[in-house]
Amino acid sequence: MSDFNPKYQIDNVTSKVVAGLERISEAYKVLLWEKAKLLGLSPIQIQILIFVSYHSQNLCNVSHLAKEFNLTKPTISDAIRVLLKKELIIKTFPSTDSRSYAVQLTVSGKKVVKETEHFADPIKQELNTLSNSEQESLFESIYQLIFKLNQVGILSVQRTCLGCRFYEEKGSQSYCNLLEKALKSNDIRIDCDEFQLKKI
Repeated sequence: MSDFNPKYQIDNVTSKVVAGLERISEAYKVLLWEKAKLLGLSPIQIQILIFVSYHSQNLCNVSHLAKEFNLTKPTISDAIRVLLKKELIIKTFPSTDSRSYAVQLTVSGKKVVKETEHFADPIKQELNTLSNSEQESLFESIYQLIFKLNQVGILSVQRTCLGCRFYEEKGSQSYCNLLEKALKSNDIRIDCDEFQLKKI
């Protein structure tokens, strides 16, 4: 029985959650498209610009961006080609291999990021109507789900504490060996600058 069958959802909370997350993903698409149409860009081009703005150069190459957004390298290359043509990014060559390049924002690119990076504010405003405990409970469910989807190969990339080599569970307590501190549920990060993949 399909999770998107309303009759099946009646007695199945898991199916309701699946259908609910699908509706929320639609909200992100709508909000992103609104910004994209105003600027003559595609949603993925905006997502790339925002990502590049806040992440280190070693994550801002075609190979990693393809994994980050679960897209093919040619699709990312096409998006980058347009952004280069519009002079929103430039290529940088961090290694001696001239075929391998990363991208960084130009002044114009930074301006576009400022105009677009708050596209999800309507969702944030609604989340702010929830109590702190409701937000924390929701966040815990989300970071657990992100980690599990990565573990089964659906999400190619995750930078949550749960998959980091510095993360440890001491009894029922989460602990970061880099920060040398216990972590409460709301201390967990889903996109950590210091993330290093835990070797299994």
